[in-house]
Amino acid sequence: MNNFGLDIWANKNFIIEDGEIKLNYKCMPSLLEITQRIRAQDVKGPIILRFPHLVKRQIKTLYNYFEKAIEKNDYKGSFNAVYPLKVNQFPAVVEAVTIEGKRYKYGLEAGSKAELVLAMNKAPKDTNITVNGFKDEEMLTLGFIAAQSGHNITITIEGLNELETIIEVAKKSTLKVPNIGIRVRLHSSGSGIWAKSGGMDAKFGLTSTEIIEAIHLLKDAQLLQQLTMIHFHIGSQMSDIAPLKKALREAGNIYAELKKMGADALSNINIGGGLAVEYDQHEKAYARNYSIDEFSSSVVFLLGEIMDAKGVSHPNIFTESGRFIVASHAVLITPVLELFSQDYQEKLLNFKEENPPLLNELIELNRLLTNANCIEYLHDALDHMESLFTLFDLGYIDLRDRSNAEILVHNIIKKALYLKSANPTNELEQLQIKLQERYLINASIFQSLPDYWGLGQHFPVMPIHHLNTTPLRAASLWDITCDSDGEIGFDPQKPLYLHDVNLDEEEYFLAFFNVGAYQETLGMQHNLFTHPNEYTIAINDASYEIIEQKESQNILEILESIGYSSQDILNKLKSDLNKSNFITKKEKSDTLSILETLLHQNGYLRTTN
Repeated sequence: MNNFGLDIWANKNFIIEDGEIKLNYKCMPSLLEITQRIRAQDVKGPIILRFPHLVKRQIKTLYNYFEKAIEKNDYKGSFNAVYPLKVNQFPAVVEAVTIEGKRYKYGLEAGSKAELVLAMNKAPKDTNITVNGFKDEEMLTLGFIAAQSGHNITITIEGLNELETIIEVAKKSTLKVPNIGIRVRLHSSGSGIWAKSGGMDAKFGLTSTEIIEAIHLLKDAQLLQQLTMIHFHIGSQMSDIAPLKKALREAGNIYAELKKMGADALSNINIGGGLAVEYDQHEKAYARNYSIDEFSSSVVFLLGEIMDAKGVSHPNIFTESGRFIVASHAVLITPVLELFSQDYQEKLLNFKEENPPLLNELIELNRLLTNANCIEYLHDALDHMESLFTLFDLGYIDLRDRSNAEILVHNIIKKALYLKSANPTNELEQLQIKLQERYLINASIFQSLPDYWGLGQHFPVMPIHHLNTTPLRAASLWDITCDSDGEIGFDPQKPLYLHDVNLDEEEYFLAFFNVGAYQETLGMQHNLFTHPNEYTIAINDASYEIIEQKESQNILEILESIGYSSQDILNKLKSDLNKSNFITKKEKSDTLSILETLLHQNGYLRTTN
């Protein structure tokens, strides 16, 4: 995995060139160059880089493939898409989605009152708004207000009680009635971690009996002409295409039956989200078994086939694939603070004038190691180390001798790994895993990668430089929280190998990719670490530009956000200092100034160079 699976997950968005990872777009800036430019402004800790052109590319890809499938299959309906705000509601993301999706009339989906207000504010009037999730009268009234304001809004009912409330609001209000959708509870279920979104025990949707009752209620209220959509969703990040095909047949037939029951205004099928993103970077562990081409072709072909068989006109197709649209646009960059085996550097050897004979032999093995003899000398070194440990336990050598032995053997193993890197033996591979390096990253997994912690979802990770040399250190990653779960452990089935660098001489940066969906909105302030600084990068033919930046919360702002008074905290700390004994007034003033500075930083560690 010398290219860290770039050909598997990157979708040609990134390439390796001159030992660095670069954006495969226009002037092709390197992530290292962008990172160093930002850190030159005294920015420490992790950063989020946003690339709006990747949002544009994904929207264009989605529409192009569906339009190609529509043309190929002589499909009579149109393709439409909305972005689910729950995937990432951060302002820079919503702006990118609405701006880059404008030419396609790409809309928004809301699942709460706050998201609906955001959609009403951000969605252009010629786009669609869909509303899912449980709703009360106030939320439904917001939907009426959106319709009255000129938005093309569809409220999807999740139960008969919601439909009854819509009818009540329509009776007592003069506001325009929004379009109505029905979420159907399918027998079909999805695949993957979120498969429980579908099936008969799913959280949302109306059964067949309830759908028939809904039609009667709409007819009685003279609102059947407002029923324009049926909706289903069998799960996010669908790993297998087969369950989707089954769900399409089921939903397609329900749609056709409703048309025959007199739902003449019904013209849209919303297939929900679920279009998977490739998160894995290993050949034997693909996240999905289908392409966007197969996905779009299957949807269009199956719906067309069902409608033709039933003698029903082709419905317009809606999707809500937010993960596919925004996951790739964001990259988390974090510096490595420490390599825990740095204690084994050769510069730390501290020999005596007279050393134990076995230690002298280790010195010679380390000095004379070559490609030809490295396996034999490695075996000798491992044998000597066991003997020296026994001598230490018996009291025949001291701690200084043991330390020298550990450093020498550690370095002999590392040298053997490098000498045999082109053709490693099974024994060396096992030693490589045993000699696992722990990389301390200046980030919080709970804040920036919560799906790894909560669901075991992997994200592509790789260094952004040193890519012209082979990484040989089996790596586990530790974050800076005080929680033992804040670790991405080494997995022999999905191994991560990183470089052996001297952090006293240079910085080493890791990048986590495909973090633009859900990670930011689900991130938690465990240990009160806050969202990283974020930077939106626009790339043109000649250069790139940081067009927007948002600083993370400082320590006082974090405490304020969970209910403390930042002013009370600041006053108390200053009062305690003022009461303490200082030798001079300047010393007191300087200390107060240092306190102010520390409290207005973001809480991530600042120990990197």
